[in-house]
Amino acid sequence: MKKKNILLGTLMLFCIAGNAEEGQKHIKVVSDIKFSGYIMSQYQYSGQDGAESNSFNIRMARVSLEGRVMKDLYWKTQLQLNGNTTTLGNSPRMVDAFMEWQRLSFLKVKIGQFKRPFTFENPMNPIDQGFMSYSQNISKLTGFSDRTGEHASNGRDIGLQLQGDFLKNRAGRSLIHYQIGVFNGQGTNMKDVDKRKDIIGGLWVMPVKGLRIGAFGWAGTYARKGTWKETEADGTETTKSGTRSVDRNRYAISAEYAADDWTIRSEYIHSQGYGFKTTYQDNNSSKDCTLNTAAGDKADGLYALLIAPVVKKKVHLKARYDFYRPRDNWGTAKTFYEVGADYCFKKYFKISAEYAYVNDRSLAKPNYSMFDVQFNVRF
Repeated sequence: MKKKNILLGTLMLFCIAGNAEEGQKHIKVVSDIKFSGYIMSQYQYSGQDGAESNSFNIRMARVSLEGRVMKDLYWKTQLQLNGNTTTLGNSPRMVDAFMEWQRLSFLKVKIGQFKRPFTFENPMNPIDQGFMSYSQNISKLTGFSDRTGEHASNGRDIGLQLQGDFLKNRAGRSLIHYQIGVFNGQGTNMKDVDKRKDIIGGLWVMPVKGLRIGAFGWAGTYARKGTWKETEADGTETTKSGTRSVDRNRYAISAEYAADDWTIRSEYIHSQGYGFKTTYQDNNSSKDCTLNTAAGDKADGLYALLIAPVVKKKVHLKARYDFYRPRDNWGTAKTFYEVGADYCFKKYFKISAEYAYVNDRSLAKPNYSMFDVQFNVRF
């Protein structure tokens, strides 16, 4: 009770300080609170042989609150609402929950749950990203539907990050940006399992306005507690239990030009490390520590895209080349050749359409078509 009273008293002092007058000045403890969100509705057709589909879908629905404490401390929480409660990956869940001290432009400190500082595309809002989905290498190698078997985490993890800009030119524009963080390695809303942390960082240069060229690195693990089978030297198979980890050693090389409503972006990612055979969706799958050795321990992918304005800030044409190799050979490569367009009715409403020709070498009939239309609303 005593501790509770102390806490309440402290909160009252903050409230009083936030409303106190100093001459004609008002000092706000909490300010600029903003409520926002977006809904992405989707229709998609796929002509893959034996797995044809034709469906409407709510791709994403999110709401967020953000604001500042004492001006320098920015905070944000974001929830994803669509999905169901039968699986960890699809159920309504916390997406973002972090604070960032932003007083110094060259040293900002962020703590909580947020986007991993890996690649240019991963941190982007899915509407601003520009296409019917994130590129394959982003999805598989940054923590959306990660090849390790981690549950769907939208490229996020829990940890601490430092970032900043420095070396300004005469116009006051920074030429270099850095970011580095330490994370649990388990994705969203999960504690660490193997007591080993992921180190993720990036550095990029911005020689001219709109252009950035960068490199990223990721050294870490993903772990589970459960059981698995191993074959001994004499050929017998034994069941083992405990904590089992798989490596995530990754790097990315990135380039982007975004100015005057034009966007040109390309990123290559390479990954070394095995994955688990099952994707973490519920308590049963989380305890399956069998490795997917058939997939090998290497994967890579590349995308290159262009978004060009026809009517500035209103109508765009776009194209993307997107390939991913889940194993270290071309026989497993999956490539998308995409073209499309979008139309922005207003600032808060956008419609986009795409056609994709897909070549998946792992299939008996590798070639098929896809068509995607999305209606996106911000509020």
